[in-house]
Amino acid sequence: MFVLSGYEYLLGFLLATSLVPFLALTASRLVRPSRRGPERRTTYESGMEPIGGAWIQFNIRYYMFALVFVIFDVETVFLYPWAVAFNQLGLLAFVEAIVFIAILVVGLAYAWRKGALEWS
Repeated sequence: MFVLSGYEYLLGFLLATSLVPFLALTASRLVRPSRRGPERRTTYESGMEPIGGAWIQFNIRYYMFALVFVIFDVETVFLYPWAVAFNQLGLLAFVEAIVFIAILVVGLAYAWRKGALEWS
């Protein structure tokens, strides 16, 4: 039936994965409470009554600090598999890892020099 045999499972997997978000959204719409009231419009995260408007401007330093954190978090994610398979990898992989770390160190030095790591 298919021109490329062996891809039936891939097609089935793609169909299943495209249906999962639809099914999740439909199930949440059916299960959620539909009662509208004043309690539903209040803030529930902190338990405190909201004061002032919701559209306030945050300092750019919060975003810069989060960006530097994400960069080094991604570094850890990429270096862990390399460290696990270090014995099987050759010298070229070691040099590539050193280049990767050097690029991140240059980025850290740049962020440090620009003051992105200063919290105050």
